[in-house]
Amino acid sequence: MRIANRRTLALLPLSAWLLLPATVGAWAGSSGPGDPFTMSATRPGCENGRTLVTLRNQTRRPARFDLKADSAGLATGSIPARESVTRNIHVRRGHTMEIEAFSVTAGHPGTLIDSTRVRNTCSRHQSRHLPRTARHLPRTGPPTDLLAKLATAGGLLLTGAAFWWYGSVWPRGSF
Repeated sequence: MRIANRRTLALLPLSAWLLLPATVGAWAGSSGPGDPFTMSATRPGCENGRTLVTLRNQTRRPARFDLKADSAGLATGSIPARESVTRNIHVRRGHTMEIEAFSVTAGHPGTLIDSTRVRNTCSRHQSRHLPRTARHLPRTGPPTDLLAKLATAGGLLLTGAAFWWYGSVWPRGSF
């Protein structure tokens, strides 16, 4: 194997690692810099099935919004400048709901700003069997999927280094 081929194969995981943050940002559907507000939603609670949807105004003037769940209108209103508005939405147990936030202006009525899918994964018996303090535990620690990706990347780099070394040593041996 030639040196140029070895370098190309060695740099391939590195280039994918460097390009990954740019592609993740495009997939995430994050709101753009020109959007008047952002939307965030919490996980539904097991006791009441309610999720909190927060709309934060990023501009210095009021922003009109229209909030829909599964294409049905939930709330409309105005967000004061540099303020936030929170709405409660009920999600039934075992169901999924698509929540969409639209910007309402005179020129463009109903411009989609952000959408998210919220799933209530609580079972019917889950909230009854847990003690009251265990029902609302905070999420702590780093996300496990990120640690798994980092461990996989480290393993791939070590494997590539081992192949590089073995490829440089093996053909030179003489009997």
